[in-house]
Amino acid sequence: MRQVIADLPASRIREVANAGLGRSDVLAFWFGESDEITPMGVRDAAVTSIEAGETFYAHNLGLPALREALSGYISALHRPVGVERIAVTSSGVSALMLAQQALVDPGDEVVVVVPVWPNLTAQPAIMGARVRRVSLRAEAGAWRLDLDELLAAVTPATRVLVLNAPNNPTGWTLTRAEQQVILDHCRRTGTWIVSDEVYERLYYPDAVPRPGQVVCAPSFLDLADPEDRLVVVHSFSKSFLMTGWRLGNLVAPAALIEQLGKLIEFNTSCTPVFVQRAGLAALADAPVSVPALQARLRVCRDTLVAALQTLPRVEVATPPGAMYAFLRIDGERDALSLARRLVTDHGLGLAPGTAFGDEAEGWLRWCFASRQPQRLLQGVDRLARALAL
Repeated sequence: MRQVIADLPASRIREVANAGLGRSDVLAFWFGESDEITPMGVRDAAVTSIEAGETFYAHNLGLPALREALSGYISALHRPVGVERIAVTSSGVSALMLAQQALVDPGDEVVVVVPVWPNLTAQPAIMGARVRRVSLRAEAGAWRLDLDELLAAVTPATRVLVLNAPNNPTGWTLTRAEQQVILDHCRRTGTWIVSDEVYERLYYPDAVPRPGQVVCAPSFLDLADPEDRLVVVHSFSKSFLMTGWRLGNLVAPAALIEQLGKLIEFNTSCTPVFVQRAGLAALADAPVSVPALQARLRVCRDTLVAALQTLPRVEVATPPGAMYAFLRIDGERDALSLARRLVTDHGLGLAPGTAFGDEAEGWLRWCFASRQPQRLLQGVDRLARALAL
C-alpha cells in the first residue's frame, strides 16, 4: 500500500457516530444530509427508467438530455454555460476527485482554504501533491477569510487552489468581490481554481427572498470566461435531497471536459441511466422544490442558532450558507472527546470540528437540515443539560 493512503486519517465523524449506532434515543445531527427523503417525483423517474429497461452503459459525460438540462439550469443562475463545458459524474465527490486527477502531478503544490470537508485536502494528497493550508479566522463565532494571506500563499508555483463556499463546516461564503480578486490573481499566477459549490442554493441573504426570487450564493461562474482555468463542482445531494443517489456534475473549459471523459471511463465508466433520469426530474421541479427547501432550512437555521445563543458558554454565529451551525463551548478544547461524551451520556450526536482539520479544534458542527425544527430544540435542551453538569 502507498504510504500516503495508510496515513489518511479515518473519519472522526464516523468515530462519534459509531458510539451511537443502534441507540434509538440518540438525536443525530452529525452527518451532512437532510432527514427528508428524496421527493416522490424524482424517485418515480428512476423507477420508470428501470422498468423501461434502461440498465445499460451510458455516455461517459452523461445523457445528452441531462447535460442540456444542466446547461439551462446553470445558465439561468450564472453566465451562459454550454453543454460542451459540462460533465455528469457519479457524485460530487467523484467530480472533485476527477478534477484533481486531471490537474495535479506528484509534487505539485495545492492550496486549500480550511477548515473544510476532509476530502478536499485528502484528494490532492492522494495524487501526491504538497498540500498547503490557509485557514479562515473565527471572529465572534463567524469565520472570515484573510484575503491578503490567501493571495500571498497562491504563487506561480501553485498548481491548484481549492475553495469550498458556502463552506462545510463553517457556513462561510465568499463575496463576489472576493471571488473577483481571487480570479484575477489566479489568472496572473496561472493557477487553476477548483471551486466546490455544492451548497450554492443553500444560501440565506439577509433579506427574506420575495416569492419567485431566485436565490443563489455568489459563484465564480458569475465572473469567469469559458477558457479560464476554473473547475466548478455541483451536486444533486444537498439542494435536491439526493445524497444517496450519488449524482454530481462539473463545469470546466471545453478542452478539459474532452479529457475528463477518459478519466470517467477509467473511474466509473458512466453514471447509471436511472440515476440521471432522477436528476432530470429534480431539475424540472427545481423552480418549486429548491425555494421551498431554502425556506425550510432558513427556519431551521434561525431556530437552532437563536436557541444556542441563549446558552451560557456557547459561541455561535448565524451562517450565511450551507446547512450547519458551527459552535464552540468555552472551556472545551478537545472536540472529539466532547462529541463522544455528548452522544454517550446525553444522546446528542454532533460532528467534532477536528474532522475538518486541526484549525477547528474545540468546535462542533450541527447539521440543521431537519423536517422538524422542534427536533433541533430538543437537541439544544440536551446540550443545555450537558453544560449544566
